Amino acid sequence: MSRLNRTDRPYDIVLFGATGFVGTLTAEYLAAHAPKDLRWALAGRSELKLARLRERLREQAPGGAEIGVLRADVAEPASLRRLAEHARVVATTVGPYVTYGEELVAACADTGTDCLDLSGEPEFVDMTYVRHDARARETGARLVHACGFDSVPHDLGVYFTVRQLPQGVPLTVDGFVTADAAFSGGTFASALNQFSRARQMTAAARDRRRHEPRLMGRRAATPTGAPRFAPEVGAWALPLPTIDPQIVRRSARSLDRYGPDFRYRHYAAVRHLPVAVGGVAAVGALAVAAQLPSARRWLSDRLKPGEGPSAEKRARSWFSVRFVGEGGGRRVFTEVAGGDPGYGETAKMFAESALSLAFDDLPPTAGQVTTAVAMGDALTERLRAAGITFRVAASR
Repeated sequence: MSRLNRTDRPYDIVLFGATGFVGTLTAEYLAAHAPKDLRWALAGRSELKLARLRERLREQAPGGAEIGVLRADVAEPASLRRLAEHARVVATTVGPYVTYGEELVAACADTGTDCLDLSGEPEFVDMTYVRHDARARETGARLVHACGFDSVPHDLGVYFTVRQLPQGVPLTVDGFVTADAAFSGGTFASALNQFSRARQMTAAARDRRRHEPRLMGRRAATPTGAPRFAPEVGAWALPLPTIDPQIVRRSARSLDRYGPDFRYRHYAAVRHLPVAVGGVAAVGALAVAAQLPSARRWLSDRLKPGEGPSAEKRARSWFSVRFVGEGGGRRVFTEVAGGDPGYGETAKMFAESALSLAFDDLPPTAGQVTTAVAMGDALTERLRAAGITFRVAASR
């Protein structure tokens, strides 16, 4: 690993897609909470919108760090290269990432710039591993995907749980997700896009397996659990088909602390059976509709990218991820919890991840890495200080 010299770059962090819904929330968080010596910039297609956002941020946090403005467009690769060359860390909210994300990842990998995103798209994550992990390892760039609700609470929650269990023994962890929240247009567009690309997603996963080194002497598995009533959390547990188990498995592959034989299962926890059945039916209907271009267009028009829930709705939203970990004769119950998962807390997780990459004393890593591998303890403590709960509920 040869980390390129980045100390003379103008900005510590550049936020790309800053005027979008989640981008604006992230910018507001950085303006309010970042250290005053942070050198950061807003980036996007419209300099006018960026300038307006900068003025609003200055009014909201008049004593905060100075904020730059950079124009960049996913349709102009040269502008993305300039963006990467101007920053130590680039944080991008511009999705769907499988459509708009690769050129920026390539630029960051080539220039040794850390890149993080909010991608919950397995196809994109697998594709960038195959195409850009090796170059990022050469330059020292850290490519960290899924730095929002996908998948920080799950990845760091399992990491936190594992650290409560004995070392050097087989470990099992089950995660149970409960949330009350709403989607933004960008999130909905990404979900539709992902459902419509099942074949491409399978092909990308197969391609990754061909390139990824085999795990020698240890096992890390994320089997799909069966629907069941889970007395340990008092709810119906439904397998949750998100990117989170894949991220957890990659952390387990990379960190010996997860033991010689690690297994993780990921569930949605629903208290009432009719609600559980309805949720499964709704996801199935969306997956079917996403295969039909006319239905996909109609659904896309219902909630457009850039739109999202009101501040009042976000203030009422919350999430809880409960974990049950077992190994070496010990059983532990832990929880990661916070407010609005899709937006307020995602912006917090995303911003704190960028700050951690920019400023924290972290383990030496490069290439495509997870939040647990790249930032583990440092990011956990940052999020705790920012109001997200990491706790041991019980152990025996």
